[in-house]
Amino acid sequence: MKDNRFTNKRILIFEGGARQSLPFLRAFRKFGCKVTVLCKSKMDVASVSRLPHHKIYGFFDETDLEKSEETLLNLLAKQTFDLILPMSDFAAWILAKNREKINPQTAVVCNDMDVFERSIDKLNVMDVCMQNQIPCPVTLLYAKTVEDVLNSDLPFPILIKPREKSGARGLRVFYEKEEFVSYVAEKKIQIADYVVQEYVPMAKRCYSANLFIDKNGEIKSNFIYQSARWYPIHGGTGTLNISVSNPDIIKFSNRLVKLMGLRGCCGVDFIEDPRDGSLKVLEINPRILACAKLEFISGVNLAKQILENAFCDEVTEYQTYKTGIRVRVSQIDILWFFKSPDRFKTKPCFFSILHTRDQLFAFDDPLPWFAFLISGMKKYKKEIGSKEEFRS
Repeated sequence: MKDNRFTNKRILIFEGGARQSLPFLRAFRKFGCKVTVLCKSKMDVASVSRLPHHKIYGFFDETDLEKSEETLLNLLAKQTFDLILPMSDFAAWILAKNREKINPQTAVVCNDMDVFERSIDKLNVMDVCMQNQIPCPVTLLYAKTVEDVLNSDLPFPILIKPREKSGARGLRVFYEKEEFVSYVAEKKIQIADYVVQEYVPMAKRCYSANLFIDKNGEIKSNFIYQSARWYPIHGGTGTLNISVSNPDIIKFSNRLVKLMGLRGCCGVDFIEDPRDGSLKVLEINPRILACAKLEFISGVNLAKQILENAFCDEVTEYQTYKTGIRVRVSQIDILWFFKSPDRFKTKPCFFSILHTRDQLFAFDDPLPWFAFLISGMKKYKKEIGSKEEFRS
């Protein structure tokens, strides 16, 4: 039976360059919504897609917050939407910061500013974990200088990473004290702006718990996937992700998001410590994650939960989903194959297509795959320089 509750709801997806915009475009259309995407380039994946009803182009760049905010607010002054959905940390931050300036009749899918800022601060997340017996890498919570690090009980090797950058950007491992001291002095790093913690050797298993928390604070789904491969190979974006189930990850992530006061879509990243097999929290992403397509095809309809949370009294709960389903970012997975010494030993096999879907390709909407190949690879090349500083 067709669900007509959301017919003609006006949805704005902010921004169209994110690959996770595609499954939401498809899902919202099935509910009869009218979907607009805000793009910064005609090569954005949503820009070349046939799925949006409307496409709007404007400035959007993390290096210029004021101009990016102006783009959004000017758009909202001219057009009215029933719901706005951000696709990146930066988009979510802009919406949280300007929530009071947005029409109160518009549902904004983001956390309050104080919750958002606490959640993207990796040091704060580690503090909450350590204070509440949630496993995480041993972290120096109050280090502000090189001397604080050297005088601590934290043994080398150590790892440092910016407090508010996602993924492995800006991450660096130091095996010797002299190397650490020299690097901090050369780069003029302010230790207070970084997380300093034990180095967990590169694992064969990294996980992400993707949760949906309704407006009452109830967890309505917790979908987990494992990254089987990633690029750059020493710490980067998952290129093959597989839906899995893990009760410990559910327990720890449910507890953490409740302590943080999060709402809506969010993700908690875990690493499996190869030294003892224990799971450890790495960070929180208070937004929709890039691998949302895997969640949809595994049986969790995030679009339905978002719409119900905004416009209905009850949100559908998903307690189970299909496991063993795979989604591959094929363009980046090929780069993994050329770089990895495990190209013929990886499990699942690189050439296996069993239960595997492509992140971007669809026969009825093929152009996003090619747009990502052309423009997306340029973005990855810029990021590789910093990511490849991570050494195993």
